[in-house]
Amino acid sequence: MTNWDQDAVDLTEPGFIKFARNSTGEFGFVAIRGWMDCRWTERDGRPFVEFSWEGHDEGDQVSGRGWAALAENGSLTGHLFIHLGDDSGFHAAPFEDRR
Repeated sequence: MTNWDQDAVDLTEPGFIKFARNSTGEFGFVAIRGWMDCRWTERDGRPFVEFSWEGHDEGDQVSGRGWAALAENGSLTGHLFIHLGDDSGFHAAPFEDRR
């Protein structure tokens, strides 16, 4: 994330963003946990999503919006906005299950 270093992003759990097939999703970073309402489309021929979200930050209710674009290598580039608060760009790589 552009606003926080990796140690901060992984403060309470490893930072993540996850999308579900039913146009929902969730994310977690620092002390924020959010649940998304997603709207899918394409930009430049690639999958693109815009979302609103609500969640909590250390027990306080928070909300916002964001977007993410899928690259050919499976990574995501996007931006997350916290209503009346910070915003940050992000880059996410696919999770590799190493079991």
